[in-house]
Amino acid sequence: MSWIRAMPVVFVMIWSTGFVVARFGMPHAPPMHFLAWRYGLSIAAFLVWIGLSRIGTDAWPQSRRQWLHLGVVGVLMHAGYLGGVWSAVRAGMGAGLVALIVGLQPILTALWLTGHLHVRRAGAAQVGGGADGGVGSRIAPRITPRQWAGLALGLVGLVLVVAHKLGAGQATALNLLLAGLALASITAGTLYQKRWVQTCDVRTANTVQLIAALAVTAPLAWFEAGNFDLHPELVGAMVWSVLVLTLGGSSLLYLMIQRGAATAVASLMYLVPPCTAVLAAWLFGEELGVTVVAGLVLTAIGVLLVVRAGAGQRR
Repeated sequence: MSWIRAMPVVFVMIWSTGFVVARFGMPHAPPMHFLAWRYGLSIAAFLVWIGLSRIGTDAWPQSRRQWLHLGVVGVLMHAGYLGGVWSAVRAGMGAGLVALIVGLQPILTALWLTGHLHVRRAGAAQVGGGADGGVGSRIAPRITPRQWAGLALGLVGLVLVVAHKLGAGQATALNLLLAGLALASITAGTLYQKRWVQTCDVRTANTVQLIAALAVTAPLAWFEAGNFDLHPELVGAMVWSVLVLTLGGSSLLYLMIQRGAATAVASLMYLVPPCTAVLAAWLFGEELGVTVVAGLVLTAIGVLLVVRAGAGQRR
């Protein structure tokens, strides 16, 4: 169906705005305070949606194990990922740079999958598979030269952008660490969901994930310094975050992973940093110099090479 094919494109368009929304909200609220309110309001919105849909109890996870798996995904993909992004922006990192770092997710995902399948192949060979046409020969391939070239290009692109931001004082050890936490969290969360989470209604699944994220974020907000100022920019950022990013973007991400479209998501993720950088330049005046543009292009090409090479191996 055409709407299913369009899901990755719509998702990337929505996801790109998340980094810009963080810039609007951060001057008026500490990150964990904002996110705790966002999760709480999103849970309420999903519960209203569930109530209006009149779905039965069978739409909820049917075992404690699935509740636990969804909770782990929620902690990684909401509390860890969003907490890292918003804290990095609060610590002075530009929206374009945060998007670029998190946009390396497809590289990490492809490398992890290749390495994981390589281990499985070795294990299968030990029990009688291997190059003779057994199980091991069907399980996945090593990292190809094209993937290594893509990884190198992506890293060169990141270095170009980071070097520029270091000169502007936007990249520090702290905010780079926070952005790295966001990258690791969304990568691990995507892989974990694909491996462990069974098919479930997207509304109930997101509700469980958000409850787990709120349970982690609320205590952190309690100890966080700063005032929660109900500025129009903060209210707008909150409304957009709840209705568009969480109900829309997070639901699309869950559906795509559930439908086995993780590769399609990864292949389009390279568009997020350029889109975010353009939005940030337009709205906040963030510089788009030659070095930054070159870094964005190299990273996009690098991620595309890695993901397409991995997809070619699986065909």
